[in-house]
Amino acid sequence: MSARLVGHLLRVLVAAGLTAYVLLRSHPAEVFATAANASAWYILLAVLLVLVDRVLMAFRWIALLCIVDSASRPSQRRLVHIFLTSTFVGTFLPASVGGDAVRAFSVSRERVSAADAVASVFMDRMLGVASLFVLAVPGIFLARDLAADAAVLAALAMTAAACLATMLMIFDSRVAGWYARVAAAVPVESVHRAGQALIASVQRYARFRSRLLAVLAASVGVQLLRVAQAYYLGRAVGIETGPGVFLAFIPLILLIMLLPITINALGTSQAAFVWFFARAGVPNAPAFALSVLFVGLGVIGNLPGALLYASSGLPSSARRETERLQR
Repeated sequence: MSARLVGHLLRVLVAAGLTAYVLLRSHPAEVFATAANASAWYILLAVLLVLVDRVLMAFRWIALLCIVDSASRPSQRRLVHIFLTSTFVGTFLPASVGGDAVRAFSVSRERVSAADAVASVFMDRMLGVASLFVLAVPGIFLARDLAADAAVLAALAMTAAACLATMLMIFDSRVAGWYARVAAAVPVESVHRAGQALIASVQRYARFRSRLLAVLAASVGVQLLRVAQAYYLGRAVGIETGPGVFLAFIPLILLIMLLPITINALGTSQAAFVWFFARAGVPNAPAFALSVLFVGLGVIGNLPGALLYASSGLPSSARRETERLQR
């Protein structure tokens, strides 16, 4: 059995085990009753919002392909197709990392250099993380007890460090040179060549400061849409806490959901929703039902990609890459 297959099975087991544990702690009969009585109107409103955020996410990534020469850049229609289909296949891969890999690989098959393709996806991810940090910091003032929680503060510190490291790579040539020397120290020739090419591509964003700010603003907009989605789903299952609680909790929950330790954040999302919303006095059953609806909403948002994948799929090389990641 290959190491990749073992890792995949472990992620499935962790997702199943963690979900089952949290479900049992949340009283399954109460969870099912809460879900069965959920308001369809609030759910429909959340669905409409997730379709809006998918459009914003697609054009956010397309804006980050500004480092690619216009003559080599694929058409917007083709890029939207790649974004939606890769997001769909990422549903079956670890968190969002697998979908990112498929997206970078797919666009690299379109006359875009591999380094530029990976850089665009990397910056899209990092600006998304930065936007969560932007919302999470004020959020801990809305839920002041979070500011005293060591785990929350550690997560925010690591997020801030990752964002700072990325910004220094872009705007400080000395730091970028140090990263390049670290990449050069890797004994595998292909790896350190790829690392140095990626650093050079990321550095080119220094010429596009206004574009980076615009994408960061769009990323904050996406996260606010997700907060609104969670709020309406919460109302659907009878959670009456105010929007401020959702604004405080959801960015932190989304950071946890980014961790590539399970499939599609199953298990980790249920644990995070139940743990955070318990701090606001929300019983486990509606918090668990909210977590399932929130993950399900993401799957619904990926359905346009499913339709595109069914009609034309990914290029054969990208399909092989997807299969390799699944193994």
